[in-house]
Amino acid sequence: MKLDSVTLRVVRLPLIRPYVLSYRTFEEFEPIIVEVCDRDGRVGWGEGHISPGSSSETREGGWAFCNEHAARIVGMDTADAKAVVTKRWDDSHVAATAILTAIEMLEAHPLLNVERDDRLPLLTPFNSTSFKDIEAEVEQHLNEGFLTFKIKVGKDADADLARVTAIQRAIAGRATMRLDANRAYSESDGRRFAAALDPAGIELFEQPCDSDDWDANANVAKVSNVPIMLDEPICAIADIERAADIPNIEFCKLKLKRFGSLDGLKCALERVRELGMEPVLGDGTSCELQCWMEACVARGVIRNAGEFNGFLKPKIRLFAEPLQFAAGALVLPAGYAPVVDRTVLAAQEIACERFVAARALAN
Repeated sequence: MKLDSVTLRVVRLPLIRPYVLSYRTFEEFEPIIVEVCDRDGRVGWGEGHISPGSSSETREGGWAFCNEHAARIVGMDTADAKAVVTKRWDDSHVAATAILTAIEMLEAHPLLNVERDDRLPLLTPFNSTSFKDIEAEVEQHLNEGFLTFKIKVGKDADADLARVTAIQRAIAGRATMRLDANRAYSESDGRRFAAALDPAGIELFEQPCDSDDWDANANVAKVSNVPIMLDEPICAIADIERAADIPNIEFCKLKLKRFGSLDGLKCALERVRELGMEPVLGDGTSCELQCWMEACVARGVIRNAGEFNGFLKPKIRLFAEPLQFAAGALVLPAGYAPVVDRTVLAAQEIACERFVAARALAN
């Protein structure tokens, strides 16, 4: 199977409401969308949303990576094309994943074959900051079917503790909480916050301190009343193995865009469990393409609420038959295979480059 064309796009997808993280507030997502086609008209799609501030990878660098490699691989056999992109994998993880997964979809990777109906529970972000709004939001999410709430912390340890306590009281044992500092705490604040937590109903505390400061995160884990999950530092099997040696690190957060391929992600998820930890999967800033792929890999592997919920955030959906959501879960009907709505794609496009094989041009 050869690549007859590679088309790169950046699209702008306004969000229903701002998505607030400790390091950035998103009003819109701007993913790179990769489309690859073969000589027989088969199509594969990939997505790469680079979150400024999440890592050293930049949107400009990711776009340059995609353009450089699209020009190199067009006309190649798919296996050779993947080998070319993989050689430069460390230069731009998210951009490389967008190309590699597009090719995997073109090749009809078996992990994307939905043979039976499936439902994958999702968590939901929890947005209320004022105490008077907390109870109403808890009831809203419970009515929507969500049983896991994600609470962002990391700005003020004392205020965060008060808010978490208020949410715990409003939930009253009816749902689980995940706390996420997005690397924002200093070691001292992270230790103080984690040691003061009431563990009732709290599943985990995610990424207290800077992703490069393994010692600080380990020291928070020593005193934490709840298990710790590492997120941003987990980019390779070696990182999973390093996390497994730290007491009270009981979860690893994985994202497809950090592991390059569907098989790579599945192997990483299985390695987490082999080492006695529990994997959590999903990227809340990804859109339908990557959420769908993560959900496909999650089947039969993930035993907790998925974080591949980014597709619920934009006002606009890219699939002609959008991903289904019902009663707190992503629904995958048997035989589901997404088709991108090209009209919507064109309307949201802010950049586009197309590369065509020499044979196709000659025809």
